[in-house]
Amino acid sequence: MDILTKSQLVKTETKLNIFSKLNSGKLFIYPTDTIYGIGCDATNIQAVLNIGIAKKRENQAYSIIAPSKDWIRENCETNTAVETWLNKLPGPYTLILKLTNIAAVSSATNQGCEGTIGVRIPNHWIMKLITEYNKPIITTSANITCTEVIREIKDIHPDMRNRVDFAIDDGKLEGSASTIINLTGETEKVIKR
Repeated sequence: MDILTKSQLVKTETKLNIFSKLNSGKLFIYPTDTIYGIGCDATNIQAVLNIGIAKKRENQAYSIIAPSKDWIRENCETNTAVETWLNKLPGPYTLILKLTNIAAVSSATNQGCEGTIGVRIPNHWIMKLITEYNKPIITTSANITCTEVIREIKDIHPDMRNRVDFAIDDGKLEGSASTIINLTGETEKVIKR
């Protein structure tokens, strides 16, 4: 697993290399405004399935980091309540929305939750990279299922390290998992983790 820093990501050559890796289905670990996440191109079905193998929990639905609010509006059902929450982004929230364009992500992304998707826009510089990539990225905690969340790159489990192509190190993160806001029903449901 290669480790990159924020300063390396300003180079166009580095970014193009990252985008090429994501397009080819590679997995990576990255910082957010909460904790470290493991992700891949959410449109690549094999890459998404490989996330489940890396986490040792297959057949699960994942949230995504959307490349922009416009992407959310183009691919998800919006209404007044959704727009209210979109105005709070970027931030430490995962919005559960009705997906109107099922082709926007691979079928492995929202297994068992077809028709809905969890979306994030973190308040973190990593968004610049994802916006430039212009595709949704899987976002789930970078830990083996049922183990502690990862706040430092050095704490990544060796089994996961072996399945990840690269990690972006942003030092120690002090956040906790995002708050989930389910906006698919008649009333919003807030789930704090």
